[in-house]
Amino acid sequence: MCRSIKTLRPPVLPEEATEEDIRAAALQYVRKVSGFRAPAAHNREAFDRAVDEIAEATARLLRDIEVRGAGASAGGGAKQGASA
Repeated sequence: MCRSIKTLRPPVLPEEATEEDIRAAALQYVRKVSGFRAPAAHNREAFDRAVDEIAEATARLLRDIEVRGAGASAGGGAKQGASA
């Protein structure tokens, strides 16, 4: 089920991850953890909220991480080349 989660940062992904990439990874994660491909109606709100929260956390992570030796920062706002 999680095989479709891919690395979303350079240099593995040649360009910045899109919102769609991030949301797809979050959805796959929630599916794997919950054991449901699609939730029952009574679980839909919790399922959707989890996907939203994981997508937000993933976007924040990609924006904030520092990829050393990549020649450019990940997400544009990441710190570059602090001392090793």
